[in-house]
Amino acid sequence: MTTEELVNKIVSILESKKGSDIEVIDVKDKTTLADYFIIVTGNSTTQIKALADEVEVLLKNEDQIYADHVEGRSGDKWILIDFKDVVVHVMHPEL
Repeated sequence: MTTEELVNKIVSILESKKGSDIEVIDVKDKTTLADYFIIVTGNSTTQIKALADEVEVLLKNEDQIYADHVEGRSGDKWILIDFKDVVVHVMHPEL
């Protein structure tokens, strides 16, 4: 799967779980951390966790793509999922 295909799949998953304000930011010319940042808003702690879980589970089960690193799982306002070339930020609107 290409990086662009991964981005499109993640966006599709987030849309299916009613994620809000989805933004894809191309950062490949600005940093070596990743090629794309995907930012999505969840309206509650439950939705934030559901969005992050759905991305991880579907990519793992359907494409055997595993997150390299996850942060914020124990918090309630922001979760970061690092797929190396694509980093997903799931956050509360106030952030």
